[in-house]
Amino acid sequence: MLDYKLLAALAAVVEQGGFERAAASLGLSQSAISQRIKLLESRLGSPVLVRMSPPQATAAGQRLLNHVQQVRLLERDLRTDLPEIDTQAGMSRLRVALNADSLATWWAQAVSGWCCAERVLLDLQVEDQDVGLRRMRNGEVAACVCATEQPVAGARSLLLGQMPYLAVASREFIVRHFPAGVEVARLPRIPAVVFGPDDQLQHRFMQALGLPGEFEYHLCPSSEGFVRLLSAGIGWGMVPAMQVAEQLRSGELCELVPGRPQEVALYWHYWRHGGHLLEGLTNELARRAPALLS
Repeated sequence: MLDYKLLAALAAVVEQGGFERAAASLGLSQSAISQRIKLLESRLGSPVLVRMSPPQATAAGQRLLNHVQQVRLLERDLRTDLPEIDTQAGMSRLRVALNADSLATWWAQAVSGWCCAERVLLDLQVEDQDVGLRRMRNGEVAACVCATEQPVAGARSLLLGQMPYLAVASREFIVRHFPAGVEVARLPRIPAVVFGPDDQLQHRFMQALGLPGEFEYHLCPSSEGFVRLLSAGIGWGMVPAMQVAEQLRSGELCELVPGRPQEVALYWHYWRHGGHLLEGLTNELARRAPALLS
């Protein structure tokens, strides 16, 4: 039989990013958390954490974290069916990974009603759409929105829709760098803005134009800040069409190459045995997301 106090310590260390914060979240001393991790490793016969900053789960630790995520969801179902077993239970908490652009555009509208009705608190982990699945694979979240169709073992994926991205820049930026009109061959020498090291949208856009994937760029890990940099004329970049619709109408931003959107498929990944809570959120996203993304 698994000792869930030990598993709770493991989950807290990974979710809180360290032993000290994990101890504070569980109301224990840092020494007590360390002892529980050591006892878990002793019983398992292998390490569950790589001691780095922040600590990372080993392959064995990831399996245990995946189990913890699913147990939490099933316990929520049990409290709903048998409320007498936990009269002090408050709102449920659900950890979800999603990309910053979804958070800045359609996500809130899609889930707000469901969160209020189900009394759920979201713990959102922001990741690029190409890598969000890592959080789920590592057992850190119960579900994720990402651009990958293939689910991890024990999970399912659902296509939510296509998010079109446009290559845009300010009018002043375009005039400054392309006084005679946009010449796509010059794009590799023109500064771009990239969300982060894993953001490949600009690379794919240039490759679709037959250009090399190497270019100069600023890094800006903020969806709202990204658009502000573009509006300020610091570079060009790929942005969800729905996020800059107003700026395009006003002329604050312009498409660099009209008619060449990059379509990004967004998938919802969730545990196959995630209980009624995760099933309910999945059904809500299946109902709301397609219309919001179109």
